[in-house]
Amino acid sequence: MAEDNVKAQMRKGILEYCILAILSREDSYAPKIIAELKQAEMIVVEGTLYPILTRQKNAGLLTYRWEESPQGPPRKYYTLTDKGREYLATLDEAWDELVGQIQLIRHGKNN
Repeated sequence: MAEDNVKAQMRKGILEYCILAILSREDSYAPKIIAELKQAEMIVVEGTLYPILTRQKNAGLLTYRWEESPQGPPRKYYTLTDKGREYLATLDEAWDELVGQIQLIRHGKNN
């Protein structure tokens, strides 16, 4: 399996977590979320982001509101709900556990 393909699959698996983490810091709109993900080298396009945002909204993890933009059409700002914050806390714990497990596998029990 090619290295780029492996990295893409790993990114895809944690993208939903990253989106919730971004929204936990501040409300945001899709192009800004994409820019933050790209800055972190989690390359994503709108066609990937919007279905995830829709799933998260349908699951009650986030809501949205429309705001006028100083440039162009109104922007849809996404906001994390209380349920979304609770879910993110669960994902934080799962991530920490997973990192610990990977470290154990990579470096052995004594390190």
